[in-house]
Amino acid sequence: MPDRWNKVSAAPTAPLATGGVAQLSVDDLLSPRVEAGASLALDEKLRQAYYWIVNRAIVSPYYDVEFSADAPVTFPLGDAGAELTLPTEASFSSNVLLPLLSFAVGGKCLLIGGPGRGKTTVAVLMGVLAGSTADEVRRGVQQGQPQLTVSDLVGIPLPKDLVGAERLADIRIAWREWLERPVKIIDEYNRIPTKTQSALLTMVAEGYVESHDQMRRTAPASGVESWFFTANDDAGGGTFPVIQALRDRMDVTVPAAGFNSRFFAELVARVEAGEKPEEHVPGELVFSGAEQTAMRSAIRAVPFPAEVRRRLEYFLGQFEFVQQGGRRFEYRTKDTVTTAGGRVGEAIEANTGADLAVDLGTQTLNGLSVRSLQTLVLYAKAMAWFRGRDAVGLEDVAAVLPFVLRGKLLVHASHPRFDVGAERELLTDTASWLADLFAQSCRQYDAAGRDVDDPVGDLLAQLDRGLDGVSIVDAQRRLTEIEGQIRRIAGVGKLYGRDFDDLTALKYLHQRYSAYLRWADDAR
Repeated sequence: MPDRWNKVSAAPTAPLATGGVAQLSVDDLLSPRVEAGASLALDEKLRQAYYWIVNRAIVSPYYDVEFSADAPVTFPLGDAGAELTLPTEASFSSNVLLPLLSFAVGGKCLLIGGPGRGKTTVAVLMGVLAGSTADEVRRGVQQGQPQLTVSDLVGIPLPKDLVGAERLADIRIAWREWLERPVKIIDEYNRIPTKTQSALLTMVAEGYVESHDQMRRTAPASGVESWFFTANDDAGGGTFPVIQALRDRMDVTVPAAGFNSRFFAELVARVEAGEKPEEHVPGELVFSGAEQTAMRSAIRAVPFPAEVRRRLEYFLGQFEFVQQGGRRFEYRTKDTVTTAGGRVGEAIEANTGADLAVDLGTQTLNGLSVRSLQTLVLYAKAMAWFRGRDAVGLEDVAAVLPFVLRGKLLVHASHPRFDVGAERELLTDTASWLADLFAQSCRQYDAAGRDVDDPVGDLLAQLDRGLDGVSIVDAQRRLTEIEGQIRRIAGVGKLYGRDFDDLTALKYLHQRYSAYLRWADDAR
């Protein structure tokens, strides 16, 4: 009887890919299937792993990461504004794709959802793809529970050494074997005591663990390690609150999908056969350590075009500024309010100048950390690489942004936007809110004509070319232009979040040219 699990698609998963997958002809489509062990492009192998998981292992028919070259067909449904869209390009299930991209880049993925929704199964499958057996991966899963100590998590000192050692450096530690696995799984991490969470933070953030003055690196020989955490929600529930520093280390947050009852027959078959999907991963889908290293390097090398970067810059610049944040202009930030124990929402509501409907930053209670921005770039590259593209497209950024910024960009629930009945649902549907926020930013970018009219960007690019050979007259002319741009923004009368980065950048430019003029004057 053939193994029903070991069916890997013989057809190319992305025949139109322009990156790692070559253009294919009809002869290629009809050629015999690639045998296990044969050479296969890494992006194609990762796509095959994705399709095997969604079609065989998890059975996830939810295609919520959509891509469309043309306008998709849409169907309005019901009387509450629901709409079903049929994308025109290959689209994907986020609850499988985002964990798979985390595996590819060596990221940290938080899987959230109610019990029994397949969160741990997805994580275990990632461990098997990394070359461990299903039993090894399951034994390495760290179960979060209120009595979990640091020693339970990392290992214990040898009793003989504890008795005979004269100093801590002489104590040997029996380290837990899971620490050096390429895929690490922490189940229900919001049930772990705060002290143990702190030890976990060191592992996640710094890549090592300490006990009794002994240190052990956690990265495997390949250098690529991915972390998978599970929780029933990401709104603070659990036995212990998750420390903010650990929560901030989650690269992506991915909700688990519910089970579609139309596929109930598959569950019956698994019960009758006593089968678990992680025990049947085809060998040709397993990635060696060298392949994982090469895959991460290939993802990082995907170009990030300037036209995409500029739109993302415009979006990211919306959120740090708050009008009543401080007296000095540079201190008018949400972080100033938060670190002083103030309430950002009250500072936003005290703003009588800018239009709250236009100022996107007023919908959020915080700005974004550098770590979040780097993660967004990396996952956008991973998405483009997975899709077989030559470079990151705006659609790749839009696809990963809701999962990267969930839990990082916090909604201002009392913003007037959410007073409207149809918009209230965005308070619980965080992914849709973040996606819409990015779409609004792109529309504002187009309306401002930033692709062709970006004077601050032009001034920065001018400085990037260097000051060698710049005359005193040219430097003075540039200073005048910088001051003119500041007057232009000041003349509008209203100040928006998108202006804050422009104004601080203009002040930076002014300082650079002023210092250059002082140096040039002294050199004469």
